[in-house]
Amino acid sequence: MTENITHIPVMTKELIESLKIKKDGIYIDSTFGMGGHSIEILKTLGKNGKLYSIDRDFKSILIGNKIQDKRFCIIHGTFSKILNYAKSKKIIKKVDGILFDLGVSSLQIEDYKRGFSFKKNGPLDMRMNQSCGITASDWIYKSDAKKIMFVLKNFGEERFSKKIAYAIKNYSKTKKITETLELVSIIKKAIPIKSIFKHPARRTFQAIRIYINQELEEIKNALEDSLKILKPGGRIVVISFHSLEDRIVKKFMLKHSMKAIIPYGMPITEKKIEKLKVCKLKIINRLLPTYEEIKTNPRSRSSILRTAELKKYE
Repeated sequence: MTENITHIPVMTKELIESLKIKKDGIYIDSTFGMGGHSIEILKTLGKNGKLYSIDRDFKSILIGNKIQDKRFCIIHGTFSKILNYAKSKKIIKKVDGILFDLGVSSLQIEDYKRGFSFKKNGPLDMRMNQSCGITASDWIYKSDAKKIMFVLKNFGEERFSKKIAYAIKNYSKTKKITETLELVSIIKKAIPIKSIFKHPARRTFQAIRIYINQELEEIKNALEDSLKILKPGGRIVVISFHSLEDRIVKKFMLKHSMKAIIPYGMPITEKKIEKLKVCKLKIINRLLPTYEEIKTNPRSRSSILRTAELKKYE
């Protein structure tokens, strides 16, 4: 199945420029996917450079294992454990750049057997790592309407979350939902207003996928830990694909690029005040895909690339 999937990595030129790659630098691609970005980073690195790539999907690891390059190392696991991996590789405060290409990969969404696609029928799974966790089918069956409604509203920003949630549970009274197009059919019947531009099941599938894989918590944890891994002057580059992801990235970068406000009269030493006032990050850019890229790679349409640099005072 993997051989039939065509994959075009998003905003590659902008990514390489934003990482500001050093020939002998150490880099982490925390979302290997099908390896598009990792391959481009390796092309830019010199013979003494090093790239560590991470992915929770075992199929991505199989692709990574085919890269025969002494500068490259593939790690099977979630990127929220990036600090643990960096400790085990003894690269804490030695990393020059970390990449996060968020969301679902082409490898996952185009394989109907994984259950991510609302356009092709397959088992309703949605797990990025199929060796652990609960499937979307089992989660829907075990959850009540209020829980489903909460997930659809908060992780999919679905305006018809209540109607869809109750439609799902009414259907589940007679039959467990086990296939993707089965769920799509329920959603289509529940939504009163149809858009000719967006698929009615898009937000529901996004919400369940994010919840099942705990994607937003993964992002928050990994971003914070990145600050402990980067060397001074090192960069974080994040490509996000929807507002929930981008909001977390933006908030993180703003939080660490602002000076702390010290209340007047607080009993604290001058040395500690200066340390608190110093911000950790410098925001470098916010980029959108070009018109030409969107034409050749429609998946890039909603992408946003943000870059920040760890300040050199640390």
